[in-house]
Amino acid sequence: MEKESKFVKVKCSKCKNSQIIFGKASTRVKCLECGGIIAEPAGGKTKIRAKVEEVL
Repeated sequence: MEKESKFVKVKCSKCKNSQIIFGKASTRVKCLECGGIIAEPAGGKTKIRAKVEEVL
């Protein structure tokens, strides 16, 4: 069985900037505007710390 990886459009809770991140990030993902952490790796998936707007 093949697992699909997806991209996710999220909105930073601090500055409201929207950006697209990978659903299985292996490193911390920072907001491009304010530098806040919006996602962290969590055992194969990504723990998203921002509002998910859309799964692409």
